[in-house]
Amino acid sequence: MRENREKSVLFTSIDIGSVRISNRFVRSATHDFMAADDGTATERQVQLFRNLAEGEVGLIITGHIYVNPNGKASPRQAGISEDRFIEGLRRITEAVHAFPTKIFAQLAHAGRQTKEKICGCTPLAPSAVFEPLFKLTPKEMTKQEIVGIVSDFIQAARRAREAGFDGAQLHAAHGYLLSSFLSPHTNRRTDEWGGSTANRLRIVVEIVRGIRADLGRTFALIIKLNATDYMPAGLQLGESIEMAGVLEREGINGIEVSGGMSEAGIGSMWKGLRSEDEEGYFVESAWKFKQAVHVPIFGLGGNRAFRAMEKIVREGRADLISLSRPLIRDPYLIKKFLRGEIDKSECTSCNKCLNPRGIRCSELKKANERQRYR
Repeated sequence: MRENREKSVLFTSIDIGSVRISNRFVRSATHDFMAADDGTATERQVQLFRNLAEGEVGLIITGHIYVNPNGKASPRQAGISEDRFIEGLRRITEAVHAFPTKIFAQLAHAGRQTKEKICGCTPLAPSAVFEPLFKLTPKEMTKQEIVGIVSDFIQAARRAREAGFDGAQLHAAHGYLLSSFLSPHTNRRTDEWGGSTANRLRIVVEIVRGIRADLGRTFALIIKLNATDYMPAGLQLGESIEMAGVLEREGINGIEVSGGMSEAGIGSMWKGLRSEDEEGYFVESAWKFKQAVHVPIFGLGGNRAFRAMEKIVREGRADLISLSRPLIRDPYLIKKFLRGEIDKSECTSCNKCLNPRGIRCSELKKANERQRYR
């Protein structure tokens, strides 16, 4: 029997800064491998985000968009490092804004988690700490280079607003450049950009201040933070929460709580299904952030079942629910939840959707092929 869920807390609105989100569902940032080789937006990306908006996702966060070519992390990654990217990105926001959905651009720099053949440079980092997965020792950034990266993020935010995005997310998680400044494992500097918590956080604070000075308070600005790096000498929960409090005072409007980095062998997309009670594997950390700050907190980590997600928000452990793989499986999932047509995503968390030729559900593709040949 179909169930109308319009009165569920998951379908109530929430404000992120000055931006009203129509429901509590967020498409978490996921690299789509769909940009052109030069970083410009493509029709495939326009259609990807249009489908999510038509499927009634409250907020879409794009895949990571590089703010400088030396921060490119992956092939066919979108760029926002020059004004020439604005026109293509505007096609995406216009497609999304045909519906009530809002869209934020995720601004990122790969740091040490890339390769020379991708970024065209020796990868950069706060300190020259060997990266075992990529098998490289990055270049320790000069003070001048750090100031340049701060400017890159500020200019990227300006371009995002000009392209029609409702806000931006700073990617300061998963071991990328901003994350590597926050982590004592990867930031071993002894100058004003390293050492104490305040010094390691300085680059993010300078970016936030610069964006606020340039764009004011009406442009929504959120951040993705690691609760923990899952590294013995890395960022830990208590210090990350301390950083979140500083960022709230500086003008951050929301925090998406995640964890892991490439070197740890643990990222944000854990493989395999879990029971409903074990869904949202970063939500326990998110709840601790929520007790310490007053901005909206995003809970993520293998969320699949409607009732489990509803319970998270109803109990106040997170304000919004971040999803990725279930929306690759079915971009219309949220609309189906609303109509009571489905209780749980059919996504199996196999991670085979992260296809270098463009994200897509491999299981759904197989099912369609079986149906075709019957």
